[in-house]
Amino acid sequence: MAVPVITQQPGYGTYAAMSSTGEWSSQLCDCCEDCGICLFGLCFPTCLACYVADKYGESCCLPFVPGGMTAMRTHMRLTYGIRGTICNDGLLMCFCGWCEVCRMAREIKRYHH
Repeated sequence: MAVPVITQQPGYGTYAAMSSTGEWSSQLCDCCEDCGICLFGLCFPTCLACYVADKYGESCCLPFVPGGMTAMRTHMRLTYGIRGTICNDGLLMCFCGWCEVCRMAREIKRYHH
């Protein structure tokens, strides 16, 4: 029985690009874009992260896994056709995590409502 040989690496083309501009639908600090999300994230950041993971189809325990939210941000960015790098994903989640989770929540709300 012959084993199939993979000749092409999976990449950007395997994801459904939804963003026509290749950018997030809102900026990192656009709290006025959806004050409810940002207020919820300010008061209960872990709950918002669990909510975002659940709405994106991941386990609500993902925020408790080291690097879990970074991985989800990377997947979300690729799925929605948003330009960026894994390094940038990690840095933003490390230094601007709360704002980034709020932006991810706004993005999910945009594409899933």
